[in-house]
Parts: sequence; C-alpha cells; structure tokens
Amino acid sequence: MLKGVVSTIAKMTPLCVLRLTVNRMYFILNDKVAKGGIWCELTASNFFDEYRMEGLSEEANEIYLEITPDDIVRAMKTAQNAKSIKVKLTKKFSPCLTFDIELPSRTGHSRNVVHDVPVNVIPKSIWNEYSEPTVPDFDVSICMPPLKSLRNVVERMKNLGSYLELSANQNGEMRLRVETEQVTVSTHFKDLEIPEWVNEGSETQTQGRQPDEMVGARVDIRRFLQFLAGQQLNPPKIICNIVDNRLIHFFLLQEDISMQYSMPIVQQ
Repeated sequence: MLKGVVSTIAKMTPLCVLRLTVNRMYFILNDKVAKGGIWCELTASNFFDEYRMEGLSEEANEIYLEITPDDIVRAMKTAQNAKSIKVKLTKKFSPCLTFDIELPSRTGHSRNVVHDVPVNVIPKSIWNEYSEPTVPDFDVSICMPPLKSLRNVVERMKNLGSYLELSANQNGEMRLRVETEQVTVSTHFKDLEIPEWVNEGSETQTQGRQPDEMVGARVDIRRFLQFLAGQQLNPPKIICNIVDNRLIHFFLLQEDISMQYSMPIVQQ
C-alpha cells in the first residue's frame, strides 16, 4: 500500500517533502503555482510493524526531508516478495533513506539488498512553509465519476486540445469540455453525489448560488490526465471542490490515507 501512495505522488511531482512525526508520515508539495499543492497524511502504524522516530529535539520532535518519489518507488520495487523491509535515515556520502530489504532465496537462506536513496534535510527555520493547507471556500463540491470512466473520456479529449474546462453544479452534474477554434466537445455526468461538509462557524460559497449554476476552471488536459492515470490507490471516492476560475481542489478519501491536491489552473 505504501508503494501505491508513493507511486501516485511520483506521477504528480518529481520532488516533494516527507515529514515524519512520532506517529504520522506526510508527503507535501506546496508549489501551488507550477505543480499544484499536495498534502498526503498516513498513520505510520498502518504501514509498519515497528515505527520509531527521533526528531530534532524534544520540542521539535519531527524530521523534514526533501525526496524524489521516483527514487523511493525504484527502491521498493525490489521488495515485492521481501521477508522484511527496514527503512532508516542514515548519513553516508550524504543523508539517505536506506532500504534494507531481506529477500528469500531458493537455497533457503535469506539475502539482503540495500538501497541508499539520497535526501535533503530541511532546516527547522522553514518548516512552517509546509503546514497543512486549509480546505478552500469553494463554490461547488461534488464527488467525481468513477476514475476509469473519466480516464477514458479525457484520454480521447487530449487529442483535440491542450486545455480542458472542468465545471460542476450542486445538482450533481459535472461537465468536461474542450474548446478550440475548430471544434467544441463536451461530456456530461449526472446524478453525482454531493458531499456534506461540516463547517465550524463559517458558510461556504455554495450557499449563495443556485443549485443548477455551473462553475468551473480551465486546466492543462495532460496534467489532469496525469493526475487520473497516477491513482495507484483506486480510492473509493474523490471529492472535487471548485472555486470559480480560481482553483480546483481534489480530496481523495481511502482507509488509512487522506490526500489533498490543488491543481494549477490556466486563466482564460
């Protein structure tokens, strides 16, 4: 399962930050303009039989590492049939996440494979740049159609244009549209689930709009397809929050995993 999480993130960004706390792990990207924002939260005990972490100090008992997700995916591929995997932060030629993988062999004796994945340790002075994002004050919130259906539609649309307009309303309708000088193609989904949000002392913008009013934003169609194709987790539900012409925010819900992704939009 952890490999699926890292593989999904690797499809979305070449670099991100791994935050380690006493009982949780986070994958974070805060480059909202160029690559979007990612916040993925995992409970460590759901992925490791034993998890021990000693941070910078008692007051700052955390570790922040800049990592290349693809490097970790490659290291974990070796571990598909492993008897055990140990992951440690080590200091070799540079700081590394060292994967010590015990593999079975035909002779009955175990053999060990070690992968050293270089990382950069992020100083405490900039930890506050990687704080949890707030859920946006959205205009529309809607549960997306099945991923397979979406991928099939967007795969065909990518040959027609570079940008896709994703729009929805509070009646459970979603529209994908590609518009060029030569052609306009749109696909409509109906009867989608509308999630219920619990807001503490604030109202979302959805309450000031007509339920059938479509709001949306334009995105790079290849980036959107990359996001859809990269979902190794196959989450049962993806919530799409839209701020009209400003932001598209995805919330992936799955047991043991919570992931948010803010996709960069393209201005008209």
